[in-house]
Amino acid sequence: MSKLQDFNIDGIDGGENPLQGLDGQVVLLVNVASQCGLTPQYSSLQQLYTDLKDEGFAVVGLPCNQFGAQEPGSEDEIVQFCETKFGVGFPLTEKIEVNGDGRHPLYAWLTTDFPDDIEWNFEKFLVNREGQVVKRYPPATPPDDKGLLQDIADLL
Repeated sequence: MSKLQDFNIDGIDGGENPLQGLDGQVVLLVNVASQCGLTPQYSSLQQLYTDLKDEGFAVVGLPCNQFGAQEPGSEDEIVQFCETKFGVGFPLTEKIEVNGDGRHPLYAWLTTDFPDDIEWNFEKFLVNREGQVVKRYPPATPPDDKGLLQDIADLL
C-alpha cells in the first residue's frame, strides 16, 4: 500500500470505508477509546474537524481496546457514547488492533517510518494531501496543541 486511501477498513456501522473519499485532504488519524483519561480529547478533535473540514481537513477515529481495555463496548455503544457525550461528527472506523500480531495493516503502514508500537489511546498520525504520513504525536498531545495546529496549517 502506498497511501492512506489504499487501505480497506469498515466504518463503525459496518458500512463504507471512511478512508475512501479522503483523496486530497489532510487527515489526522487517532486511535480512540471511550473510558480513557484522554477521552475528553474527543471535544477538541470534533472542534478541530468542525473548524477545518471545509479547508480539506478530516479527522478519523479508530476505536481500539488494547490499552487497559478502555474501549470495551460494542460498535453501536461507541457511536452512541461519542455522539451523545461529545457530539462527534467525524468518521469512526470499526474497532481494530494497533499493536501485536492482530495489528491492522493500516497501523503496520502508519508505523513504517515511526517504528515504535503505539504507546496508548489517542496517539495521532498526520497525513498530507498525497496520503503520506508526515508526523506522529504522542497520546498526551492535545488536538489544540500549537505545534500540531501549525503542522496542520502548513499542510493545508
